[in-house]
Amino acid sequence: MKRLRSYYSHLRHHHVMERKWIFPLAIGSMVSLFLLFLTTLTSPDGTSFLPFYRSLSSFSSRFVESKLRPLPISTLPPPPRLAYLISGSAGDGRMLKRTLQALYHPLNSYVVHLDRESSAEERLDLQTFVAGHEVFKRFGNVRMITKANLVTYRGPTMVANTLHAAAILLRDGGDWDWFINLSASDYPLVTPDDLLHTFSYLPRDLNFIDHTSNIGWKEFQRAKPIIIDPGLYMTKKADVFWVTQRRSVPTAFKLFTGSAWMALSRPFVDYTIWGWDNLPRTVLMYYANFISSPEGYFHTVICNAPEFRNTTVNSDLHFISWDNPPKQHPHHLNLADMRRMIESNAPFARKFRQDDPVLDKIDSELLSRGPGMFTPGGWCIGRRENETDPCSEIGNTTVLRPGPGAKRLGTMINSLLSNENFRPRQCK
Repeated sequence: MKRLRSYYSHLRHHHVMERKWIFPLAIGSMVSLFLLFLTTLTSPDGTSFLPFYRSLSSFSSRFVESKLRPLPISTLPPPPRLAYLISGSAGDGRMLKRTLQALYHPLNSYVVHLDRESSAEERLDLQTFVAGHEVFKRFGNVRMITKANLVTYRGPTMVANTLHAAAILLRDGGDWDWFINLSASDYPLVTPDDLLHTFSYLPRDLNFIDHTSNIGWKEFQRAKPIIIDPGLYMTKKADVFWVTQRRSVPTAFKLFTGSAWMALSRPFVDYTIWGWDNLPRTVLMYYANFISSPEGYFHTVICNAPEFRNTTVNSDLHFISWDNPPKQHPHHLNLADMRRMIESNAPFARKFRQDDPVLDKIDSELLSRGPGMFTPGGWCIGRRENETDPCSEIGNTTVLRPGPGAKRLGTMINSLLSNENFRPRQCK
């Protein structure tokens, strides 16, 4: 009898224990099914709600502070890959190399270009640097346009050069998610790890492009005049010249204008190159006679293409100091601008003069980068001793080590994707 009571007592205890673990299991299953259901939901424009929610909510919990530690790969989404064009003209070779090293990460792809106004010696020096660098050779992700294009800043040849680089990256650059165009006078304010970490949480169809349809004075001074860019057919650079006849504003598409610097998604770059509905080619022919066409071509294409106009984020991701009203060129930045640059939370800034002391301060305080070295990240496992570049020893290239710059950039992205700034500022 005692054994029987003991058996039933044990049996009741066993059932109680079963109920204790079955209830949490049931709750966990319900939550999992709910999350799976969320992943199937899409917004009216076809984008998934769940990744977009993550992009808005994850920054504050994911970023690390000043104590830099590699984060376990399992805690992070797969890092994106970025494709860069870094371009320059005569005398920009040394600055271009510095910008390239500050931006470099093995996951990314790079095209560098010195236009035909630069000397053959300067272009050869850059080519030798790219071809001979041990890290570049190991990863094969830096390409130089050796047959230099003639680029006129105010003419369509700058757009043609950008499309040329994008086509090279589509053909030879492997898998990448965003195309970013910079000049040799641009410089990063965050590390490559900061940028990759932040962009890991973003929907990869977003296009960062500063734009507006309120062209104002540009209608009379840029849209209606007709210009010819000698860079399209001459071997020597010369300024654009003007045709006496003027033209009306187009009615087949709406004009947009904005910054010439942007971060474009892979799907949109594909569209501008292939142009399957002919809009990119039609707009390109119109902008062939447009003054300062880099400030309008991509903006007009993206805002007139139904499948892309809802992917725009109205920002060029730069800190730039302009006159009010703006002139043709912004101010050159210096040490006095350091605080404003940091407080802008932007990942890039321009324009900088070559070897300005503010660049050394950015290297030291924001990038932890030594002279002539790469910006260190999770892929760099060497020790910085006796002026040795820690990136001379290479570890796992998918390990990211985000720092305070990631937190600043996350603040900027959260603001850009807020209800007040995202949809209301798209192609308006």
